[in-house]
Amino acid sequence: MKIILGSASKWRKGVIDTMGFEYEVMSPDIDEKAIRLRDPDKLVLALAEAKAKALLTKVKEPALIITGDQVVVWNGQIREKPQNEKEAGYFLESYCEHPAETHSAVMVTNTANGKHAMGVDVARVYFKNIPKEIIDEVVKKGAIYTTAGGIQMEDALLAPYIERIDGTVDSLKGLPKALLTKLMEEVK
Repeated sequence: MKIILGSASKWRKGVIDTMGFEYEVMSPDIDEKAIRLRDPDKLVLALAEAKAKALLTKVKEPALIITGDQVVVWNGQIREKPQNEKEAGYFLESYCEHPAETHSAVMVTNTANGKHAMGVDVARVYFKNIPKEIIDEVVKKGAIYTTAGGIQMEDALLAPYIERIDGTVDSLKGLPKALLTKLMEEVK
């Protein structure tokens, strides 16, 4: 059966590439800002579901549609992608005070039988104090604006300041493999 990754995220594409699936990418093009909920798990599940619904109108053949969303929770506050230089710098600076907690939702929809399943995986990243000059360099590169909470595991400048990770790197990238595999089995 055809697999469709309903995400423009290069991080999710990178994770699914490691799983050996043949797939195609379709962007759901929804207004994510129109969906606002205070509970991070409910928010990412609602966004993943909205993305799946948007793609269901476009997919006309039997397929597994994989959608997802991610937010970062820091000290009880939901963080999405940083909007500007000041916010990006503040996000990175603050992560030495409290861990960054990623809430990653995945939804799998089987268009052939109408079944769908979804879930959330949580991972935590603990950072050491990141020097201001490193923060400035990371922000200047610009890639920080493409990830929830501005967290970039692959950035060589940030890597030395990661103290520990509770959870998996694929979950931090927005597509937890174990959850995805479980959900794909559930909708067969």
